[in-house]
Amino acid sequence: MRVLISGASIAGPVLAYWLHRAGFQVTVVERTASLRTGTGGHPVDLLGPAVEVIDRMGLGEVVRDRRTKTDLMTLVRPGRADITIHGAELLAGISDRHIEIMRGDLAEILHAATRELVEYRFGTTITAIDDTAVTFSDGSREHFDLVVGADGLHSGVRRLVFGEERAYRHFLGAYLAVYTLPAYLGTDAMLSYNTVDRAVAIYPTNDPARCRAGFLIRSPELDYDFRDLAAQRRLLRALTDGLGWEVPTLLSHLDGAPDFYFDEISQIRLDSWSRGRVTLVGDAGYGPGPAVGGGSSLALVGGYVLATELIAAGGDHTVAFPAYEAAMAGTVAASRRIGPSVLKTLIPGSGLQLWTMAQALRALPHLPRPLQRALTSFGGGPAAMLSGVQLRPVPEYSQAQ
Repeated sequence: MRVLISGASIAGPVLAYWLHRAGFQVTVVERTASLRTGTGGHPVDLLGPAVEVIDRMGLGEVVRDRRTKTDLMTLVRPGRADITIHGAELLAGISDRHIEIMRGDLAEILHAATRELVEYRFGTTITAIDDTAVTFSDGSREHFDLVVGADGLHSGVRRLVFGEERAYRHFLGAYLAVYTLPAYLGTDAMLSYNTVDRAVAIYPTNDPARCRAGFLIRSPELDYDFRDLAAQRRLLRALTDGLGWEVPTLLSHLDGAPDFYFDEISQIRLDSWSRGRVTLVGDAGYGPGPAVGGGSSLALVGGYVLATELIAAGGDHTVAFPAYEAAMAGTVAASRRIGPSVLKTLIPGSGLQLWTMAQALRALPHLPRPLQRALTSFGGGPAAMLSGVQLRPVPEYSQAQ
């Protein structure tokens, strides 16, 4: 049985790994010319079941070795005393099983684990899907039994099969921007600077010569082309106009950043994310939204659950796809509640919230561990979202032909 997966970031390689083990013939296509690796991306959290999937793939040691090493977070308050706390205190309520890793590092590890097992085609997109064949951007046509869209928030597979994005996209009221620049401050701590409706962070990478700048900005919905990087750079400058601290210096490196990323924080909300022989996984079909926590874990777990159901059904999508959706339904419903709640915490909406955040961080190191956990759990948030997922063992073999 031939399976085509669009997207080589997180969910796609996880799905490919397990399907290959069960005897499926897997091809992965990826729009970008090469894999985004190294310091690219932003820190992502692997939580609970996602850590279990990584361990079942035999990647636990390498993933833990590449985890972010930042131990200190400093809230910068120009004109006032900075507040510094340890990462363990800030992350106390996230999950008992938690690994923070750069998204680019995770994608590189997953690709390395699968590149000799399945076929990867970079610089390739799907341009048409019908009942008998798939057409690619180079004009070629091939038959695949199943097609999976693991190609992110702006999924091309979803557009071809379910229609235009605007029918399913739910904007959460904020934007995210991240990029790499020289580590000119020479600090090992994550630095956070907040004003009303805007949050800026500088955090180290595993390369001591490089750091990352991250921006979260509350804003009404903007009209722009998500593929037009020049327009996105102009938008970021406009949205951060007037900000002090290190922001002007950060923006001076914007044009030279090869990995600049800017996008809205949105969710895709579908009643069903399968249609015929096509299904979606990760942000292409569901997720809490970029930057709010748990999206990478949900994509990783979704890829595993989909693989499990396909293998158990011997490749029969009429059985596997409904079972996959049923297994993920509660978690997907929970993911839709996370984004708005977390964004209220991450991006201060008033001067009072700024003050309250500072006082909470100042008090956090002195609180008992249970209270630390309660204050840093985002109300259960991303970890609770994944708590209902049952990871059954993947069969070693299937009837897939």
